[in-house]
Amino acid sequence: MKKTTLEKIFEYASMPLHGTLSRKLRKDIHCQINDGKEYADATFFLGEQFVRITEEQDGKMINTYYDWENIASVRTIANNAK
Repeated sequence: MKKTTLEKIFEYASMPLHGTLSRKLRKDIHCQINDGKEYADATFFLGEQFVRITEEQDGKMINTYYDWENIASVRTIANNAK
């Protein structure tokens, strides 16, 4: 999958954080990369060479990095609007 396509998917699923280059996942949207962990309430940084995902878990900040070339699939999961 092309980097530009992946960027559009991440942009759809998130909102820009004011004053930064990072993006916060939209409320009620989860994101899964390469059928791995499902991220919710996470912050994405779309770098030139990599994607960094920051999340808080048990009071700790966890950063996970993905190489653009190694991302084969991205799944977005949204709650149905009622």
